[in-house]
Amino acid sequence: MQHQLSQGSTIRVRQFANLFVILISSAAALGGLLYGYDTAVISGAIGFLGEFYGLSTFMQGFVTAAILIGGIIGVLVSGFLSDWLGRKKVLAMAAVLFALAAVGSGFTNTVTWLVVARIVGGIGIGMASVLSTTYISEVSPPYIRGRLSSIYQLATVIGIAATFFVNAAVAGSGTHAWDVTTGWRWMLSLGAIPAIVFFLVLFVVPESPRWLQKSGREQEAFQVLEKINGREIAEYELGEIKRSLSQERNTSFSQLFKPGLRAALMIGIMLAIFQQFVGINAIMYYAPTIFQSAGMGQNAQFTQTVVVGIINFLFTLLAIWLIDKIGRKALLLIGAGCMTLFLLLIGGTFYFHVTHGPLILIFILGYVASFAISMGPVVWVMIPEIFPNHSRARAASLATVFLWAADWVVTQFFPTMLHSIGGAVSFWIFMFLCIVAFVFVLKFVPETKDKSLEEIERFWLKN
Repeated sequence: MQHQLSQGSTIRVRQFANLFVILISSAAALGGLLYGYDTAVISGAIGFLGEFYGLSTFMQGFVTAAILIGGIIGVLVSGFLSDWLGRKKVLAMAAVLFALAAVGSGFTNTVTWLVVARIVGGIGIGMASVLSTTYISEVSPPYIRGRLSSIYQLATVIGIAATFFVNAAVAGSGTHAWDVTTGWRWMLSLGAIPAIVFFLVLFVVPESPRWLQKSGREQEAFQVLEKINGREIAEYELGEIKRSLSQERNTSFSQLFKPGLRAALMIGIMLAIFQQFVGINAIMYYAPTIFQSAGMGQNAQFTQTVVVGIINFLFTLLAIWLIDKIGRKALLLIGAGCMTLFLLLIGGTFYFHVTHGPLILIFILGYVASFAISMGPVVWVMIPEIFPNHSRARAASLATVFLWAADWVVTQFFPTMLHSIGGAVSFWIFMFLCIVAFVFVLKFVPETKDKSLEEIERFWLKN
């Protein structure tokens, strides 16, 4: 039976849903603060850590990337744990793990325990990265799913921008010697604050209605749906969830490897890899190191890193406004093209030794802005969006594993690249990968704007 609503009823339901769903989606998206905080805080701390422990460039990369090893573990266990315990409880668990890891990182006196603490924190971030977006997709009405799914990336860049300010404030609170012995401890330990905030706001978030129904708690599932959209739509949505869960039980993950849907899996994985291989976290994790390589002093390094965070935040807001207007594919192509240009120019500043002055900062800001309106939020929106209903959570988890693995590769080896082959070649490698990403998106990625999830699924089955 087709679901019908009067125009007045539709307007009333949408206004009500907008407020409540935005609130609970924003609360769940605060998991992005954890990823954002660590991305930015390690960029400020790694130089001091390197001096304190006498780390080689390889070990600096290993310490930085350790959290990504934990992230891969967190992504892999998130599906099982959330099916067993529920989305909300596992998100709370993620917050606790990150808080403990933040404090542990600040109090450690050996590289071994620092790495262990960062892996534990990574497990929390990995679980949150999958389940925050999964939760939002499971509670969001279709007409605002794209924008609500982007809130996770917005929370991430807010965490990055705020933490750049924290790094600059801590680094400026004492002498260089104090920063080497104590400053980095404050930087890492303060990560417990966003984790505690995330943990507390989860108390006002209801459990996912999809998980409740899957667990046999139909009345609770209906109550959540009714609070989101009212009784009339809640009855319809509950019926849709029941049909979807029935199909999911009868469909194996192997269906994704069949012709048609196999293309969706390939595109999801490749978008995840390209999001990291275009080099964004080489900038975010190592911004002060890059500015140091360009010959800038410590105060200038941290000040310019703050500017990077602000630009990242502002252009992510622009992406959220544009994503449902000009489309996912269009934003990816614009972003990849602009990133190619700015990476060419960044490499040129190193090649021609013109790194002093404002040029390198301007080019890095252009690159970050290009990423923030494209690969940053769009990939997080498209990964769950392109997969069929019956395998969405599992397929999105698989693609996210590749994203974290690609992030680890870049994070682990960029310091060695910068030291051994120099800034010019390092950034030109990323430029080449941007060109490859542009061609891939142009030839293989479909536009999903204004299409329902069922229309996207039928598209794969026809091809």
